[in-house]
Amino acid sequence: MQAVVLREPGRAENLKLEEVPDPAPGAGDVVVRLKAAALNHRDVWIRSGTGAYAGGFKQRVILGSDGAGEVRSVGSGGDPALVGRAVVINPSLDWGDDDAAQGPDFRILGLPDDGTYAQAIRVPARNVHPKPAALSFEEAAAVPLAALTAYRAVVSRARVQAGETVLVTGIGGGVSTFALQIAAHLGARVLVTSGSDAKLARAREMGAAGGANYRTQDWAREITAQCQGGPDVVIDSVGGETFAKSVEILKAGGRIATYGATTGPVKDSCCAISSGSRSRPSARPWAARVSSRPC
Repeated sequence: MQAVVLREPGRAENLKLEEVPDPAPGAGDVVVRLKAAALNHRDVWIRSGTGAYAGGFKQRVILGSDGAGEVRSVGSGGDPALVGRAVVINPSLDWGDDDAAQGPDFRILGLPDDGTYAQAIRVPARNVHPKPAALSFEEAAAVPLAALTAYRAVVSRARVQAGETVLVTGIGGGVSTFALQIAAHLGARVLVTSGSDAKLARAREMGAAGGANYRTQDWAREITAQCQGGPDVVIDSVGGETFAKSVEILKAGGRIATYGATTGPVKDSCCAISSGSRSRPSARPWAARVSSRPC
């Protein structure tokens, strides 16, 4: 079969279309003939050797965490009725037994396991789910990694409730967009931040009650003014000083769920803030790191 192969990090030209062996299902596996694959920022970081993947890799890589297609074959012990079914792939492999945190064998499709930038892929049968009939293959492929991360942040970890005010920082990315929609669907009042007025306007069209432009406004003051005392929950992917500011404006007893740090690591001072040594010792937010477990 053909696949897009990356042998060393660098420019996009390092991605090469190559012939690779067809995958064969092992016991408990299925092979999916892919109809669509989605691009995540994780793929860009791996390809470029930046962010969490600045150390590079030691093997050739077939990128791609998300995909949808039709089951082509099943391994021994599998259900032959799966063959021909339209499915979407859950990219989270071997989470482990603890719903609260991933185990030592947890990994995501697209490194080190071969990903979805290929004509076919082998995955555990438990990782394929029926494609919603209302979604095209392209739409279904765009859901899993971002939506599962957002769901875990909003529902499983932050436990957002109807009537609460939720701040989603850095609106515009896949996870933050899903977080906005999920929180709004739960009945929360959602505020957002962005450096783009166009993204803020689009967020309002998708259900946001308000927001602030961090390039042109004191976003922390603006958000606090819009929710009268600070948000109940912050869903953050920005990290750095944004995380520190989020802690400062969080309502007493509030929660923060973080799933990334695009602007850099959280400063040490945040530890002092979250442990109650600042002027608001009752705040003590619940900070939870998020991964892609669907729970």
